[in-house]
Amino acid sequence: MDAKVTIPTEAELVQRARDMIPTLRARAQACEDARKAPEENIKDFEDAGFFRIVQLKAHGGFEMNPMSFYRVLQEIGRGCPSSAWVLMVIGIHNWEMALFPDQALADLYGPTIHAKTSSSYHPWGKAEKVEGGVVLEGTWRFSSGCDHCQWALLGAMVMTPGAPMPDFRVHLVPRSDYKISDNWHAFGLAGTGSKDLVLNKVFVPDHRSHSLIDCFQLKGVENLPPNYRMPFGTTFSFAVSSVMIGMAQGAIDCFIEEMKVRVDTLDGGKTDRSPYVKDRLGNAMAKVRGAKARRDTAIAAMMDSIQRGEPLNINRRSEYKFDAGRIGRECEEAIQMLYKATGARGVMKSNPIQRYLRDSMAGANHITQNADDYGGNAGGVALGYETTDLIM
Repeated sequence: MDAKVTIPTEAELVQRARDMIPTLRARAQACEDARKAPEENIKDFEDAGFFRIVQLKAHGGFEMNPMSFYRVLQEIGRGCPSSAWVLMVIGIHNWEMALFPDQALADLYGPTIHAKTSSSYHPWGKAEKVEGGVVLEGTWRFSSGCDHCQWALLGAMVMTPGAPMPDFRVHLVPRSDYKISDNWHAFGLAGTGSKDLVLNKVFVPDHRSHSLIDCFQLKGVENLPPNYRMPFGTTFSFAVSSVMIGMAQGAIDCFIEEMKVRVDTLDGGKTDRSPYVKDRLGNAMAKVRGAKARRDTAIAAMMDSIQRGEPLNINRRSEYKFDAGRIGRECEEAIQMLYKATGARGVMKSNPIQRYLRDSMAGANHITQNADDYGGNAGGVALGYETTDLIM
């Protein structure tokens, strides 16, 4: 299959994403109204190769460094945060699939290399260990992009007889085995279609699962290509952070456009001459530059350690996870700074900055962007305490 895959450069992929921004902005309200990403956006992403960026070459992908995917996400996020979120979730799953047994990869990609998966990692439902697999039952929440997917990745605590404690595992489940509950009504990231998935005693064979505890311990990654040896929790977290960076840059784009033509209704002067407008813009831009630097530095450091064959110690990993959380907070703060300078006009739905604000507030509430808990964990690890975060 390798010979049939034409792999674009990172620069080509990023430019394709940048070229989509005007179209994505034009479709953003329709995305919100439909409460899911437009089919046109999903097709555009697929045609551009975005879903395949971190997919294994052996299964039709480009097998690129996650940074290439992150840079695409931040461009798409400038145009439509909800659509970027869906691309992020579906796309990063193709990276995660490298952690599954080969048979699961064959099940997923055998019918088509364009197979898509949504997810719900929190162990919302129940898992009963049976011979040859597990039986899942319950409702799994917040499965972003599920309307566009043929499979789902669902987390569950699995107790194996004789084991001292349950294993936190992720299970690959086909669309035919669950129902989608159309219950996504949100004030932010409204177009992600993050609906509930309902399962009624569904059998999942052992080969369609992998352990998040093993991911934390970096078990089984030794023989994978270097791009797949990073901790999964951190890799996923920086994908979310990259969408947050895109939201903040999109708000900056719109703020500049608005302020360049806006006129003060009292004195007729140009609004962009206001020192307060300039100050807020400059500081928002600095926050976004800092967010990018945090991400880029962390990924470069991890990849350098992997290339050298050095272990990724817990102290550094806790710092990287905190970096991802700080990005979410700083991008949210950057957008809030800009929004306060829009005045009464900012409350209108016709002003796109209010959408970036709502989407950033929702995105910053994602578990991966939890700067409080991850900051406390990083500080605790530095002081010699055990990590409280086993998904990093």
